Amino acid sequence: MTPGRPAASCARRRPARPGQRGAATVLVVALSGLLLVVGCGLAVVAALVVDHRRAQAAADLAALAGAASWADGGAACAAAARIAEANAATLVGCTTLAGAVEVRVRLAGPRWRGWSADLEARARAGPG
Repeated sequence: MTPGRPAASCARRRPARPGQRGAATVLVVALSGLLLVVGCGLAVVAALVVDHRRAQAAADLAALAGAASWADGGAACAAAARIAEANAATLVGCTTLAGAVEVRVRLAGPRWRGWSADLEARARAGPG
């Protein structure tokens, strides 16, 4: 290499083919769109998992409250409904049999682009 003269590897640049100008831009835009859609889909799945856990927790707590109320001589299903509503769920079923309380609750799940999923969970509490 002589002073004042660029290196051979830097001086030689291949000219872009006429049909490929801007191809990288189109590829980057397409991959960005795909990444956005996949990210939104994963966010909906994550929200679905979180809401399922919330529904199960609401059912568990409602069943425990119903069993405790039943043991104290109170109305098991009324106590279960209060606790379910306190956890943003709706009590859709409640049965008592020999001191055991079984409840079903429904919780509104995630909504995205016209798609929705209401989640149901069941729980049982009581002796035995």
